[in-house]
Amino acid sequence: MPAAAWVTLVIAALIIAITAIGLLRVIFHLRAISATLRQVTGGVGTVAARTSTVPDRLTSVNASLKPVRDFCETV
Repeated sequence: MPAAAWVTLVIAALIIAITAIGLLRVIFHLRAISATLRQVTGGVGTVAARTSTVPDRLTSVNASLKPVRDFCETV
């Protein structure tokens, strides 16, 4: 095999190796981002659960405040 063929094979192997290393780095970065997004999603779910609307169990409070609401509507 001529020397030019060996040089071509070595250069091709270097290009393939550098590309593979770059792709592995991208994979590791994407896995880290995925883990962070899972944590953020869990945090958002917790915030949403803790700041949800008042449950329907408090109808007695709403009934007690009906005169106040009626007065405010007349103003």
